[in-house]
Amino acid sequence: MVPVFAEDAAVARPLYVVAADALDDFLAAQPDTVREWLTGSGFAAALGDLRLIPGAGGVVAAVVGYGNAAARARTRFALAKAVGLPAGAWRLEGELTQAQRDEIALGWLLAQYRFDRYRRVKASEATLVLPEGCDGARLLAMAAGEYLTRDLINTPAQDMGPDQLEAAFVALATRFGARAKVVKGDALLEQNFPMIHAVGRASPREPRLLELHWGNAGPSLTLVGKGVCFDTGGLNIKTAGMLLMKKDMGGAATVMGLAQMIMQLGLPIRLRVIVAAVENVIAGNALKPKDILTSRKGLTVEINDTDAEGRLVLGDALALATETPVDVLISMATLTGAARTALGPDLAPYYTDDTEMAAALESGAAQSFDPVWRLPFHTPYEHIIEPGIADLDNAPGWGFAGSVTAALFLRRFADHPRYMHFDIYGHTPADAPARPKGGVGQGARAILAGLPAMLGL
Repeated sequence: MVPVFAEDAAVARPLYVVAADALDDFLAAQPDTVREWLTGSGFAAALGDLRLIPGAGGVVAAVVGYGNAAARARTRFALAKAVGLPAGAWRLEGELTQAQRDEIALGWLLAQYRFDRYRRVKASEATLVLPEGCDGARLLAMAAGEYLTRDLINTPAQDMGPDQLEAAFVALATRFGARAKVVKGDALLEQNFPMIHAVGRASPREPRLLELHWGNAGPSLTLVGKGVCFDTGGLNIKTAGMLLMKKDMGGAATVMGLAQMIMQLGLPIRLRVIVAAVENVIAGNALKPKDILTSRKGLTVEINDTDAEGRLVLGDALALATETPVDVLISMATLTGAARTALGPDLAPYYTDDTEMAAALESGAAQSFDPVWRLPFHTPYEHIIEPGIADLDNAPGWGFAGSVTAALFLRRFADHPRYMHFDIYGHTPADAPARPKGGVGQGARAILAGLPAMLGL
């Protein structure tokens, strides 16, 4: 699917957006028939309440309630319901701020998404005219990148293993003229990616490292994504929670979606994307508890839980990322259940020691309607990830601060002052406005909006 705005603006029907405190004035300005129709149907301008206005030849307009400020603060993209309007072009009408127009337009695009690979799903045929003052190219790039992320996460592991993730990665690079490189199977050992190989070696679908380079000038940004295409937990097999493990490559899907946004907009930067693509399954050669791995960085890691595999593959990928100079380094992963316990599925936690990067991200999150929350790289917990028999423990049995200790583990491999890590969920558990149940990107739009300040663009 491709997100679109309406092209036939001249024939677009009006979609009136009416706040609760402006309802009386709006009704007073309407013809008697419209006023009586709306009042008779009980329209009170509640947030998202939609009414079609009949006229000669059918529906001639629509009205949607915008509620009050308190109601709007409780729901993102509340007007996405309007995507269900009759087919044709629609244009916004009403007293709206620029930020409100941006949110409505982006929500409309995101609500158009349908995952129809396995069954026919009727897509909305109602399109919106680009509202006044909105940056159409930017909104379309954000929506298109999100569509890619959702498609990758929603595809089951049978059709989205390391082979297929590699194909999607290479296709993305080819589309935008980027250079792609793949290191696969035993070549991972030859080229010193031992932890990626150890996690993925039990699968008949070989583990691999994917790398993309785009742009020849400007500041540099490296994105690193966890691409665990399915996670059984390995020999520490999951007793619950395996049902959603097709989404364990959500970090890879999100950095690929963000990379598409950056390349589609032609940002003046040098972009590098690194994805560790593996399956964590069970076979006779699977990684075992209490094994000790020597990582690409030279740090040794005791394996106390084979289900804490994401930080292992990211460790090798982050070590590679910092072997050449980079201005900003960002990793994204569906890493810990502790992050979900702390913040729930809708709010993406992130870590950084750089306060300027955090400020840029927070500003970007507000601009792009992509909420994030900063958690601490709490250095006094460093001893928790040090088992004594090796340099690091991949799964300390402490019982507290699981997301924080995982982030500290990754920081050992990133070893970069301008590093940011996201512990995302990548899944919407129930239909929400502009976010149907299933795969979802988190943090990508916030990063995109924050990049100018992060990179000095």
